[in-house]
Amino acid sequence: MTVAPVLTTEEALVYGLVAIPSVSEEEGEAVTWLVEQMTRLGLSAHVDAAGNAVGVLGTGSPQTVLLGHIDTVPGDLPVRVEGGVLHGRGAVDAKGALAAFVSAAARVARRGDLRGQIVVVGCVEEEASSSRGAHHALTEYAPDCCIVGEPSDWRRVTLGYKGSLRLRARLSVPCGHSAHQRQTAAEAMVAFWQRVGAWAADLTGHAPRAFDQLQPTLLHLNTASDGLTETAVAELHLRLPPAHPPGPVLEGLRGLAADLPDLSLEVLGECPAFQTDRTSPLVRTFTRAIRAQGEQPGLVLKTGTADLNVVGPVWGCPVVAYGPGDAALDHTPHERLSLEEYRRAVDVLGAVLAEVHG
Repeated sequence: MTVAPVLTTEEALVYGLVAIPSVSEEEGEAVTWLVEQMTRLGLSAHVDAAGNAVGVLGTGSPQTVLLGHIDTVPGDLPVRVEGGVLHGRGAVDAKGALAAFVSAAARVARRGDLRGQIVVVGCVEEEASSSRGAHHALTEYAPDCCIVGEPSDWRRVTLGYKGSLRLRARLSVPCGHSAHQRQTAAEAMVAFWQRVGAWAADLTGHAPRAFDQLQPTLLHLNTASDGLTETAVAELHLRLPPAHPPGPVLEGLRGLAADLPDLSLEVLGECPAFQTDRTSPLVRTFTRAIRAQGEQPGLVLKTGTADLNVVGPVWGCPVVAYGPGDAALDHTPHERLSLEEYRRAVDVLGAVLAEVHG
């Protein structure tokens, strides 16, 4: 017999959310559950036109949007609490942050002294190229400040993320006998990939920070043959520094393929890097809240990409990313979140909201 862990209300929220699978494009059950929980905790909650879970508290200005994401990458990990640690897909990336947002907003609701409005959005499809939930939120809100839910360690605030360019490369060559000297479709694609790596290293390899380097990754490489033509298809993902936005990088890649007329590049997703000002009032509010917990705050830049890249440039308000958990565990079979860290993150967020809306 499995014995359910004894949890506080705030811990039960993150446990329950992690326990419901919600791979990108299959978030419906988790969204419905979270809307029910937000309603029970005193927020006015609904499912919006994009399928996001939305909880609203208060009216007017200032408006703070707490933008998390409810979807996860695939991977069925047993959900359990052992030694005060929650294991399960999404515990770190990023249901821990989303549950912390709801818990902090619920604390404000219980106090009843809110000035302005707090909106919690559990976005769908953040882990997909579409970022559909965040793009829909762009049209719904014009916040005075925004906090994006991503793991950073509860003592650290994320100021920026690199950009992203995801491509599908395809090329075909005539079939031939392996006994004859020729370049196969697979070899031609590998040669192109090696050009990409060398080009990126020449362009930014001298930069001392990973945040300022162009970092390409070969995600997939597959080949097929119909007996007449061999085809190679590869998916490439390039992490883009601020100095190299998607358009110029794509043009550079097309230049690398200029002598490969049969190679095509299809853009699957793109967004530029984004970095906020470390002296913004929201950053200062977070640093005060973390210091009040007896810790020294850290300000970091991440080499991944998040919905911060989507909303930051458009809303133009003070914005950071914040959430409990070790980002090195994202997308791994070892994803887990300390419930003590989760509680500390809720404390910090509660203090931030109290200062902004007090």
